[in-house]
Amino acid sequence: MTASTTARAGLVPLLVIATAQLMLVLDDSIVNIALPSIQSELDVAPIHLPWVVNAYILAFGALLLLGGRIGDLWGRRHTLRLGIAVFVVASLVGGLGVNVEMLIVARAVQGIGAAMAAPNALALIATTFSERSMRDRALSLYGAMSGLGIVVGLLLGGVLTDLLDWRWVFFINVPIGLLVLWGTRTLVAADRHAGRLGMLGSVLGTVGMVALVYSITRFGEAGFADPIAWGLVALAALLLAVFVQVQGSSLTPLVPLSLFKDRRRAGAYLTMLGLAIGPMGTFYVITLYLQEVRQFSPLATGLSWLPFAVGIVIGAGVAPKLLLKIAPRWVAALGGLLAAGGALWFSRITVETGYWTGMAAAMLVIALGFGLGVVALTQAAVYGVDADKAGITSALLNSAQQIGVALGLAVLAGVAAAVTARTGSAGPQALVDGYSTALVVGAGILLAAAVLATLTLSGEVGSDPVDQQAPAA
Repeated sequence: MTASTTARAGLVPLLVIATAQLMLVLDDSIVNIALPSIQSELDVAPIHLPWVVNAYILAFGALLLLGGRIGDLWGRRHTLRLGIAVFVVASLVGGLGVNVEMLIVARAVQGIGAAMAAPNALALIATTFSERSMRDRALSLYGAMSGLGIVVGLLLGGVLTDLLDWRWVFFINVPIGLLVLWGTRTLVAADRHAGRLGMLGSVLGTVGMVALVYSITRFGEAGFADPIAWGLVALAALLLAVFVQVQGSSLTPLVPLSLFKDRRRAGAYLTMLGLAIGPMGTFYVITLYLQEVRQFSPLATGLSWLPFAVGIVIGAGVAPKLLLKIAPRWVAALGGLLAAGGALWFSRITVETGYWTGMAAAMLVIALGFGLGVVALTQAAVYGVDADKAGITSALLNSAQQIGVALGLAVLAGVAAAVTARTGSAGPQALVDGYSTALVVGAGILLAAAVLATLTLSGEVGSDPVDQQAPAA
């Protein structure tokens, strides 16, 4: 079989995995644009409205570990299919929602489906693509979708809400999901592994992650003085500490602790946490700035982020080529430095900053850094892992990114609100002062991520541990 024939044969599974990731990530943001319309039509109380978003984030982030391990044991293609099917049905129910309770439940079930699908889509990259070039291409596209999904969600949410109806932000998932399900037949199926799901570890890990993710969303809503959020942090710390103890002595651990003995893999998880905090927190702050200070419409705000989409595509596309010539630690560190530079650039905003002269280029730079970093860190985390641990390894990376996104929103929004409140004014300048300070904090987090990548990731150039073992099938 020629190289061109192999590439064509791999195109459909590549598109299936990328489309699945895009659909799951864009649901982090697509509903946000529709919230005012949902509130008006369903008469939703302000206290309940955030849960239309949070229910998805909470279920998605908290159940990723369980979804990844289920894929390792019961088959990754089967688990991906089940997750997409659950996601599609929940999307249909959400679009037909007659009250906020029905909508929140549908969003939570969407999150369950996403938690089953996302880690297994990533794990299937190593399973489906045996050649380094195709595997790198798939990983590059997967990384691009991780960032593009947020922008596409804003754009699509604005277009669908303005031209059709808010219900279409849910209905749009149905045809996309069905196409993905049809395409999964091209993915490798023989990926079951011996073992069973330890119930005690599963319960401790899942409840601990629920408490952790919920605490972060509470901080984002109520501020850092919220006693309920701190109580949830304490509960999460206790449960996860017991979870680690149980995993160490379990014959069937949900998370094999051996994964963390590799400094490079553990470093990739921690660096991904920091890398996700910066760009996603910056995304949130600048979106507020465009709407609250510059008075952009929701659709115009979504369109304004197109340079971010371009940067993600370039960064994720260039990263695999760089990784064949430059050590992963330097590619990831470069990504963190570029993203930090973009955040610092953003921190110079004023009440009258021009879009093309002061914002579009910063969006491009921060996205370029994020795209480079995500691909480098994903390779560091999932390449070379034992076949029976690919799903949980991918789930850990997904969890780090999801928790980073939630932390970025909470930390940067909290800093911005605190600085604005300290001025004693609610005018545009007070808002800009808060946003600028938050962006400096985001830049600091990204610099720390770059340093962490330098200290922990591999200094070897072009290595590919996957080729040294049988494919993870």
